[in-house]
Amino acid sequence: MRAKRAADDVPQLYTQTLAEARAADLASVQAAGGDVEPVHQVEDLVTEAGLPLRVYRPAGDGPLPTLVYFFGGGWTLGSIDTADGICRQLANAVPCQVITVGYRLAPEHPFPTAVHDCHAATQWIAAHADDLRADPSRLVVGGDSAGGNLAAATTLLARDSGPALAGQLLVYPNTLYGSDTASMRAGDDPFLFNRTSVSWYWNHYLTTPEDGENPLASPLLASSHADLPPALVITAEFDPLRDEGEFYAEKLHAAGVPTELSRYDGMVHGFFAMSGVLDGGRRAIAEAATWLRRTFHG
Repeated sequence: MRAKRAADDVPQLYTQTLAEARAADLASVQAAGGDVEPVHQVEDLVTEAGLPLRVYRPAGDGPLPTLVYFFGGGWTLGSIDTADGICRQLANAVPCQVITVGYRLAPEHPFPTAVHDCHAATQWIAAHADDLRADPSRLVVGGDSAGGNLAAATTLLARDSGPALAGQLLVYPNTLYGSDTASMRAGDDPFLFNRTSVSWYWNHYLTTPEDGENPLASPLLASSHADLPPALVITAEFDPLRDEGEFYAEKLHAAGVPTELSRYDGMVHGFFAMSGVLDGGRRAIAEAATWLRRTFHG
């Protein structure tokens, strides 16, 4: 994959305009995601506050265990469409209902807009569980990359103001602004997601560096991680975010949160969305589905 990117001289997203990067990100995800899986029912909704949602329902009667999923893209790129393949696969594999949230992007809507959008959407889903055929006692939040960051931040907010959550699925999440870990220092490959990519996204998301000290931006800095929902944390060997994701899993475990950590050797950032071209992506989707099934059904 790296050799092909080098041969094709694929430009890094951070060298493009925002419009170009957003279009290129979607095209890349769709190309690597494999065939689009049919799902029993797919429905687009908009909350009263104007947040778009996409609902993926497997066959069967409700109330359905439900995963609320936040797409990746550094809070700057991404959309409901970029998470479409992941959501379809998980809805079928678990099976469960998956609801993606179209939170607002930076820099047009900087921190903490995305966090509050994601938490508000999760509260809305719990409050409208009957209409959505969702089981509010089996509600999990999850996401990849910045979506994993938003899922972790949402659990911090939900711990204090609801709704009750049954789990959190964190796939190579950002957890610490300005991290200087071994994996970050090693992440300088010009043809892969690298530390320049990480800085580019944070610079779009945060208005000031001081915002990065807020636990809703850097969940690793929360004063307590106790009483958060059980977690599965997935990381990739060749990912600048690897260490901070694994440190977060350690923090959760130390706080008494049932936590599973799974590192995928040989994989790069973004591999969870590349199940069409990477065996590791397929295995990670399957692992997430197994963990969700166990979390939902005990």
